[in-house]
Amino acid sequence: MSDPNADQSFEAGLSGSATDVAQFEEKKGPIERFQHLLHVAPWMIPLIVLVASVIIFGIALGSKFFAPFTLTLILQQVAIVGVVGAAQSLVILTAGIDLSVGAIMVLSSVVMGQFTFRYGIPAPISILCGFGVGALCGFISGFLVARVKLPPFIVTLGMWQIILASNFLYSANETIRSQDIEANAPLLQFFGNSIRIPLPGGTAVLTYGVIVMVLLVIVLNYVLTSTAWGRHLYAVGDDPDAAELSGVKVKKMLISVYVLSGLICALAGWVLIGRIGSVSPTSGQFANIESITAVVIGGISLFGGRGSIMGMLFGALIVGVFSLGLRMVGTDPQWTYLLIGVLIIAAVAVDQWIRKVST
Repeated sequence: MSDPNADQSFEAGLSGSATDVAQFEEKKGPIERFQHLLHVAPWMIPLIVLVASVIIFGIALGSKFFAPFTLTLILQQVAIVGVVGAAQSLVILTAGIDLSVGAIMVLSSVVMGQFTFRYGIPAPISILCGFGVGALCGFISGFLVARVKLPPFIVTLGMWQIILASNFLYSANETIRSQDIEANAPLLQFFGNSIRIPLPGGTAVLTYGVIVMVLLVIVLNYVLTSTAWGRHLYAVGDDPDAAELSGVKVKKMLISVYVLSGLICALAGWVLIGRIGSVSPTSGQFANIESITAVVIGGISLFGGRGSIMGMLFGALIVGVFSLGLRMVGTDPQWTYLLIGVLIIAAVAVDQWIRKVST
């Protein structure tokens, strides 16, 4: 028979040991807590930078910068980058990259225009064909990455060249004029229409392109944070092998991401027509770089598995604020590129610092 006193002594010793071990838990300092907060909510950094930049330019330019028209003009300027950046964000969250997003956008817009004016196809069907082209380009890239196991950088670099060449060969470098579109197929310019809102400091002008950008970001943010598809996307970007073991169909997931990215790029092509009024095969040449810039400044990790689509929108707005603010100040445009370059390097450095939380 066991001795009751001995059992009580043993239990007391166990409880004492637990207390002793708990005393060795290291308390996090303010810097560590802030680091952990940014790890959980990486969109906070671009939001802080955005607010700070708005305040700085507001102080420098006064009420002229805070005029409703000026603030909504920033939104108009980043509408296309915001839509393309949403497509880029999905791919980068899987630890990939898509250098062909800009080319897909332009090719889709060219298909929408050429199908309407060259073949006489009704504009709604031509627009659907443009979306089909975007989805097909995304599927090809996704298949090569997921099934053939080629690096995303190489695949999308090659697709960028192929799509760009196809765009010029098919369109014969022909631009469809704004007047012709307005007279015969105004639906192509749908996202160029605007809503004017009278306010005390002036008139706010919101184009349909700005509205669709905001709605797209809201919908994607919900999908990424509140659906199984979104959780699987983050899991694939964080650790594809672990995601595979947990039951995620990684290959199908990757293909679906690239197809959705292609569809969003086609939407950007439609928005592009509304923005510039015409269908031009030479437009949007730097959309791929601008989208990556918005994603990186927005706090989405290039290593995949961490970041927020809202952060991408904040990143795009930061670029818009700097571009317009420096132009209004009257500085050399090269200062914009210089400061954006600094922001990109700083964003990557901060991302590396934040990632230490998970290591």
